Amino acid sequence: MARHTGPVCRLCRAEGTKLFLKGEKCNTGKCPIVKRGQRPGQHGAARHKTSEYGLRLREKQKARRFYGVGEKQFVIYYQLATRKQGVTGERLLQILETRLDNVIYRMGFAPSRPSARQMVGHGHIAVNGRRVDVPSFRVKVGDKVSVIDKSSEFVKASISRTPVTKAPAWLEIEADKLTGSIIAMPVREDIDASIRENLIVEYYSR
Repeated sequence: MARHTGPVCRLCRAEGTKLFLKGEKCNTGKCPIVKRGQRPGQHGAARHKTSEYGLRLREKQKARRFYGVGEKQFVIYYQLATRKQGVTGERLLQILETRLDNVIYRMGFAPSRPSARQMVGHGHIAVNGRRVDVPSFRVKVGDKVSVIDKSSEFVKASISRTPVTKAPAWLEIEADKLTGSIIAMPVREDIDASIRENLIVEYYSR
């Protein structure tokens, strides 16, 4: 995917909410959303009237940026969600949540999703004992995710800088062994993303 190389805090300000792209900084008073809170650019403080289309577009963009997914990949995920049984929006979030980079972040092995994506890409993670270096790899129930032994000190240092958060109910974590297992598929109640998935479905259904 085309990787965003500019200041990521501008993305949070553009969406008007924390996307948690900077790890521990997002939980401090240094977060630009807390300090400034307005849209980036010289007209950021001006009042904007958003159309119905604009609301749906922004929600789609927010979800993409929250999970670090490119437009083409996001469309593929949406099409896959439409072919699954159940509510399309919830299935879409389930697909995004089960990406390996997101799972590493949810397990607390990385301070942010971008950091987790880098960790996977650099070969620090194994799934069921086999090294996986594809951040978009999707885990399934029964999979065991672990940190490769030679990378353990690197990950422990990362964990020490990561705020302690409660693990989602669909994950079982053994922090001392730097391993975790997927014990269920995530449901909407397990996903704390402030995303209105119904607007995303309306955007693609227009």
